[in-house]
Amino acid sequence: MHPILIITFAPLLAALIAGLGNRMIGNVAAKSVTTGALLLSSGLSWTIFLGFLGGTQTAEVVEVLKWVQSGTLSFDWSLRVDTLTAIMLVVINSVSALVHLYSWGYMEEDPDQPRFFAYLSLFTFAMLMLVTADNLVQMFFGWEGVGLASYLLIGFWFKKPSAGAAAIKAFVVNRVGDLGFMLGIFGTYMVFQTTSITEILAAAPGMSGSTITFVGMRLYTMDILCILLFIGAMGKSAQLGLHTWLPDAMEGPTPVSALIHAATMVTAGVFMLCRLSPMFETAPTALTIVTIVGAATCFFAATIGTTQWDIKRVIAYSTCSQLGYMFFAAGVGAYGAAMFHLFTHAFFKALLFLGAGSVIHAMHHEQDMRYYGGLRKHIPLTFYAMLAGTLAITGLGVYHLGVGFAGFWSKDAILEVAFARGTQVSTTAFWLGVGAALLTSFYSWRLLFLTFWGKPRWIESEHIQHAVHKTPEQAGEDTTGGYHPHESPASMLIPLGVLTIGAIAAGQVFAPQFLDNAAFWDRSIFYNEPLIHAMHAVPYWVKYSAFIVMLLGFTGAYVAYIAKPDIPAKFVATFGALHNFVYRKWYFDELYDAVFVKPAFWLGRKFWQLGDIGTIDRFGPNGIAWVVDRSATAAKSIQSGYVYTYALIMLLGLVAAVTYVLL
Repeated sequence: MHPILIITFAPLLAALIAGLGNRMIGNVAAKSVTTGALLLSSGLSWTIFLGFLGGTQTAEVVEVLKWVQSGTLSFDWSLRVDTLTAIMLVVINSVSALVHLYSWGYMEEDPDQPRFFAYLSLFTFAMLMLVTADNLVQMFFGWEGVGLASYLLIGFWFKKPSAGAAAIKAFVVNRVGDLGFMLGIFGTYMVFQTTSITEILAAAPGMSGSTITFVGMRLYTMDILCILLFIGAMGKSAQLGLHTWLPDAMEGPTPVSALIHAATMVTAGVFMLCRLSPMFETAPTALTIVTIVGAATCFFAATIGTTQWDIKRVIAYSTCSQLGYMFFAAGVGAYGAAMFHLFTHAFFKALLFLGAGSVIHAMHHEQDMRYYGGLRKHIPLTFYAMLAGTLAITGLGVYHLGVGFAGFWSKDAILEVAFARGTQVSTTAFWLGVGAALLTSFYSWRLLFLTFWGKPRWIESEHIQHAVHKTPEQAGEDTTGGYHPHESPASMLIPLGVLTIGAIAAGQVFAPQFLDNAAFWDRSIFYNEPLIHAMHAVPYWVKYSAFIVMLLGFTGAYVAYIAKPDIPAKFVATFGALHNFVYRKWYFDELYDAVFVKPAFWLGRKFWQLGDIGTIDRFGPNGIAWVVDRSATAAKSIQSGYVYTYALIMLLGLVAAVTYVLL
């Protein structure tokens, strides 16, 4: 049996066993089978990935079964294995396996553990279907599968109203993006008469410059197709405009946040764009839009991260911002750099989310950083893990020494390639990326300082005081309120340790292959070799720009939250309107609520009142019931029980019948 079959279907089999077996097989069995399946898939994925690194593995397509044969539409269910797939397999299965293991400790007290682990494995299977797709229909199957699984995971605690609302929001917002993706697939089939990705990419250059009629206008064919496909990517990867579901997804358990944000759903859009990169290269207008949207998202999300208090929401907006980097890298033609940042980001973002989960676990599910402080003494292993994650995401590294954390290698490469591209749009993206790097450093160190430095503030937390059954007055002079945080169990700390290694070394080890080795990619993406050479030749001030703003962000956060902690309050008092604008997430939720949600509810109520109640019910079941009721009343009035009444009715009936016959 080919390893790709085991890699792909082991998580599905485990999900079925845990989901259908549920309480019948028990928590330990459900956790063991799902975690074991993911560890197996992860090990085999690394074998394939290292084979591509070493040049011993070649691209191939493994057929699973014949799928559809209808007229000219024909495609099989096949699994594509190439360099791009191998990278995604490593990212998805490695992070998912660690999330499964981490969840042993984090979800220990939850009564529905088999259902949770089944959902995790189902989510992983859907993502594997997406990245191994050999045709657009199979990709769409995986695309919708991760949408369904994310709905189940975000709303896992379905008795919690906010979790249900967040799950519905994620599902609905993604349907908007998926409409664009479907139209893009339909249009691509109409133009190329095939859904095979290999055939489409081979024929795409020949369609460059061709036009098509779209909404009454004559437009460039490839631009229209790629823009529609990119709308789908915007939904899945939470780009500006379709990003509002991402922070609300934090209502799910923290392991879910790590899985969605680091390795699976949000990276689907970036993967799709890179998979179809030869197609996008024929659509310059579409690439310009990708660059603009990615750069705007990068900066926009970073601003919001500077004001949030919920530890998971800060990291969520960080994800949104980092995805913006990946998209504008792809937009300027550096698909290898985009995938490299996706690869390194998986390690340090999973580390930050799982580290945040360890903090939340220690703080009895308190997520507001205003009630943290001084935790590095109580949970030192979690602190060092999150410190490594922070150094990775802020991009600590020195160019001339050739050393740096993971984010240094991938994020700096994106900034350099955007500058090297030399267009007005790419230069704008470069400066927005530098600004986002400054804000990233600030909010990342702000999170670390608020959480691990300063005096303990958890005496003020209602969650924690409820946990220890003490009020601040009852706690007396005990500044901790009688509560003392504790380190997480080994099942949670081991994944943190593994991810820490990735956050430190992933960039250093794999940068030459991802960025400079065209043979490594083996035509699985469009590789612009001249652009990569130009990237290495940019001025030194460009190469050090990210390092400089990283230091500025660190300094700003240190001054504001350690040296002079009264500065944030003074800033809010002075610039209240600006702070409120950013804190309220640029009022996107309020805008969408006013423009889409409330009108939709109003229209729904009108259809309900005038359509359902006023028309269908009135003339349908209610109307028929009224007729039956009146008929029954009339019939009842002649059911007197007297013989002479019945005789009279019979006589009248006989007279009427005879009259009818005679006339």
